[in-house]
Amino acid sequence: MATAKKLPSGSWRCQIYSHTEEIKQPDGTVKKKRIYKSFTCDVQGAKGKRLCEQMAAEWAANKEGNSSGDAMKLSEAMDKYISERESVLSPRTIISYKQFKRDIPDNLAEKELHSISQSDIQNYINSLSVKKSPKTVRNYNGFISSVMKRFLPSVSYSISLPKKVRPDLYVPTDKDVSRLIQAVRGTDLELPVLLAAFGPMRRGEICALRAEDISGNVVHVHRNMVITENKEWIEKSPKSYAGDRYIEFPDFVAAKWKGKTGQLVEITPDVITNRFHRVLKRNNLPEFRFHDLRHYSASIQHSLGVPDSYIMQRGGWGNDGVLKAVYRHAMEDKAKEMSRIANDHFAEICNTRIAK
Repeated sequence: MATAKKLPSGSWRCQIYSHTEEIKQPDGTVKKKRIYKSFTCDVQGAKGKRLCEQMAAEWAANKEGNSSGDAMKLSEAMDKYISERESVLSPRTIISYKQFKRDIPDNLAEKELHSISQSDIQNYINSLSVKKSPKTVRNYNGFISSVMKRFLPSVSYSISLPKKVRPDLYVPTDKDVSRLIQAVRGTDLELPVLLAAFGPMRRGEICALRAEDISGNVVHVHRNMVITENKEWIEKSPKSYAGDRYIEFPDFVAAKWKGKTGQLVEITPDVITNRFHRVLKRNNLPEFRFHDLRHYSASIQHSLGVPDSYIMQRGGWGNDGVLKAVYRHAMEDKAKEMSRIANDHFAEICNTRIAK
């Protein structure tokens, strides 16, 4: 084990071998240079010496426990990280990770992990913030952070990220949904719209739904249709534990699948999206996403006083973070109405007092 040495300041420093770098000389020869990692501790006395040596020993143990080591390039570490998780993460997540990797500039991607500083990562995050949304920037940083933590567990970074912004959503109203249902009646979009608006089910869940998943009015959601990197649609289990759930639908929705067998919806999620937007345009409906029907369902349940725990279970959310950040955003019209009622009441009190 490396021994800490006392510095003139009274602090302790311990150096431990990290790796060897090859440095090309002007005459074409290659010189090997041993690189050491340095640890310092400002605690005075024997305790400081022990702490300094302990930090070095822990770093060395972590280094040995990861055969990939410090010398692995960031791009190589990303490939390995993705490969290790390819069988357990959704194809969509894997596709996103690979896109993140492709976007990393060469001057960062080709750096060895040990030589990547906090400033390197911060500068890259800053450059992303100019052209991408705060949410997307946070996803990039999350991926880089996970990769670094996987192969350099003893190293941590504190990256400043752009502030989150409130999503600018249009949540369809009862009137919008009523007009939409009339527009899709008798088409292959009718059942998907009903399942999303009154479930609420996701596109992939709807497209993977089979007759054997239904008992009476109750749908067992336990499959999801996703697209692979090769542009092929496949069925996977839900992306989270909460996604596997049972939903009881009203009779008028259940009537639409009576007598059906096999796959209930014979189109893919992207076809749903394309046809959905054409229906909105043809019928002069406000522009919103098919996914926003889930927003509608959650917001209406919330306004009716349905407990959040039930809304989460029905919609397949594992926690109320999304509900608080997005779905309650849909309650703005209701909030305005409540404000009007309160303000009218206050005004009445004020007028009464003035009359006295």
